[in-house]
Amino acid sequence: MGSRFEITVVAENALDGDKHIAEAIAEIERIEKLISSWDPNSETSKINEAAGKTPVTVSQELFDLIERSLKISKLTDGAFDISYASMDRIWKFDGSMTSMPSKEAIQHSVAKVGFQNIVLDKQHNSVFLRLPGMKIGFGAIGKGYAADKAKEVLTKKGVSSGIINAAGDMNTWGKQPNGTAWKVALTNPMDKNKGFGMLPVTNRAVVTSGNYEKQVVFNGVTYSHIIDPRSGYPATDILSVTVFAPKAELADALATSVFVMGRETGLDRIDQLPQVDCIIIAEDGKVFKSKNIKIDTL
Repeated sequence: MGSRFEITVVAENALDGDKHIAEAIAEIERIEKLISSWDPNSETSKINEAAGKTPVTVSQELFDLIERSLKISKLTDGAFDISYASMDRIWKFDGSMTSMPSKEAIQHSVAKVGFQNIVLDKQHNSVFLRLPGMKIGFGAIGKGYAADKAKEVLTKKGVSSGIINAAGDMNTWGKQPNGTAWKVALTNPMDKNKGFGMLPVTNRAVVTSGNYEKQVVFNGVTYSHIIDPRSGYPATDILSVTVFAPKAELADALATSVFVMGRETGLDRIDQLPQVDCIIIAEDGKVFKSKNIKIDTL
């Protein structure tokens, strides 16, 4: 998935620990083969190849993942959209951009994006993309899903405690060997080498989306690498969004969505969801939290 996974398990001995970690790695690799749009043999690639032509029958697992993704799209008014993969890559965050793309280029870049054009047929377990050239991708939900599935494999094997860290998408269960809760440090987006705060996490997932890694500045406005799939414009005004949820899949999708929706709409949506919490750090360094968040400042 182009990401680094770190797996921690609490076990009786190193031999058992290594065996369980290998089982988690095997599950993550299985998920990658299922959802990767880079692998021409994956079901996802076959869906993309058939866009505008014919529905593609897929496994129940992928069908269900796409169905859940569409529910999140509806929940976020399209701020989350797996058809973002159809977007033209007109924004560059490698230092090569010297001017903003034109309004016309930005509008054209999202012409084939739109979750409304993903058609699911439950009777035949098929997926159809209405527009030729349309694509789906799981970059904003795939790591979280893989972390959830790896955790599921390990808990079924009797692993009572651990952490799956999917490039910062954290999924935890159980407690540390000393009986205390796992604690997650939040990156300070004003200085990514420092922590912002510590939060105890028990049987929950934590995902942070931030613009402190990739961004461009034009006319005094900082544009994030996180792009609104509805408009084609990058998100602004937010440095980072951290979401806590029962599953990493949901936290992964919502972290990106809140970034796109903005502080007020994002927090309002989060506060309506059970067992989901959020911390937003704005561009000016101000911190905004959903109703039930308590944080220990470092």
